[in-house]
Amino acid sequence: MDFSWTDEQLAYKHAAIELGRQLNDGLIERDRTGELSRAGWIACARFGLQGLPMPEVYGGADADILTTMLTMEGLGYGCRDNGLIFAINAQMWSVQMPILDFGTPEQKERYLPRLIRGEFIGAHAMSEPDSGSDAYSLRTRAERRGEGYLLNGTKTFVTNAPVADLALVFATVDRGKGMWGVTAFLIDRGTPGFRVGGDIQKLGLRTSPMAEVILEDCLLPEANRLGPEGAGARIFNSSMEWERTGILASHLGAMERQLETCIRYAGERQQFGQAIGKFQSVSNRIVDMKVRLETARLLLYKVAWLKKNGHPAAQEAALAKLYLSECFLQSSLDAVRVHGGYGYMTEFEVERDLRDAVGGTIYSGTSDIQRAIAARLMGL
Repeated sequence: MDFSWTDEQLAYKHAAIELGRQLNDGLIERDRTGELSRAGWIACARFGLQGLPMPEVYGGADADILTTMLTMEGLGYGCRDNGLIFAINAQMWSVQMPILDFGTPEQKERYLPRLIRGEFIGAHAMSEPDSGSDAYSLRTRAERRGEGYLLNGTKTFVTNAPVADLALVFATVDRGKGMWGVTAFLIDRGTPGFRVGGDIQKLGLRTSPMAEVILEDCLLPEANRLGPEGAGARIFNSSMEWERTGILASHLGAMERQLETCIRYAGERQQFGQAIGKFQSVSNRIVDMKVRLETARLLLYKVAWLKKNGHPAAQEAALAKLYLSECFLQSSLDAVRVHGGYGYMTEFEVERDLRDAVGGTIYSGTSDIQRAIAARLMGL
C-alpha cells in the first residue's frame, strides 16, 4: 500500500480546507436552531464535492476513492460544521452511489446531475420505529398493483428528510422472505402518499436535519424501483460499505484540528506557574489523541486503498467505522477535558464536536453492529 499523494490530490485537500473555513460563519446559531446551511450546501456543490467520486458524464470529477477520502479529510479540518458534512456524505454514499451502481440509465440521468449540482438533496430511508439494527425486519410494505407498487409504512431517523427532494426508500414485498423481500424505491418529494413528519431534535449533528417519512397508499410506477425486486438488501449493504468508508473521513480532519487546538491551548494556558501542557496528565492525554489520529488514519486509508484496487473491504470497513467513530468520541471528550471549564462552554466551540461525535457510534450501524459484522466475517 502506497499512501504518498500526488500534487493533484494534495491540491484537492488544501482547496477543501479553504472551502471549509468559509462555511463556519453563524455556526453556533445554526447549531442552536438546527438549521442546514443551504448556502454551504451549494458552495460544496460548486466546489465539486458532491460529484467527486461520480462519473464525469453526470457532472462529477471521477476521482478515485483515495482522493475523495483525502478531500473529505481536508474539509473536516477546515469546516467545523460536522452536521453539514454529515448530510453531504449521507447523500453521496447512500443515495448517489446506489443510483450509480444499481440505477437504470434513465434513473441515473434524471437524478445524478441534479444531486451533484446541489439542485437536489437526497435522503436514505431504511430505519423504522421497530427496525433499527435489525435492518431487514421491515414493516413498510410494497404491494404489487398492476404495473407498479403501493407503499405503506413509516421510516424514522431519516437524515435530510425535511429538506430532501428525493428519497431512497426500502420496503418489503414479502416479510416471509426476510432480507430477500427487501426492495428499494426512488420517491420524489410531492409524490401523492409521501410526506415528511416533524423535525427530530438531536443531541448533536443538529445542522443535519432529520425527520420521519410517512408512506400512506403511495403508488409508484415500476420505473421508480431501484434494482430488481428483492435486491434491497444487496443495495443497502453496498451503500453501507461505501458509507462506512467515506462518511467518517472528515472526522480525521476534525481530530487533527482538535489536536492542534489542544496543543496550542496547553502551551498558552498557565496554572500553578507553568503551562498546563507541562503537566503529565495533560500531555499524556494529548499524546493519546495523536495516537488515535494516526492509527485511525491508516485504517481508513487501507479501506480506501482496498476499494480503489477492487478488493473486498466489508470487514475492514466495519473495523474502520468502529474504530474511527470511537476514536473521535474519545478525542472529543479529551479535548473538552484539556480545555477544562472553557471546553464546556458553547462559545469556545469545543463541546460541539463531543455532541456530534456520539452520533458516529450509532449511524451507519452501531459500534456493536460493526463488531458483529467483523466477528461474522472472521467465522465467529
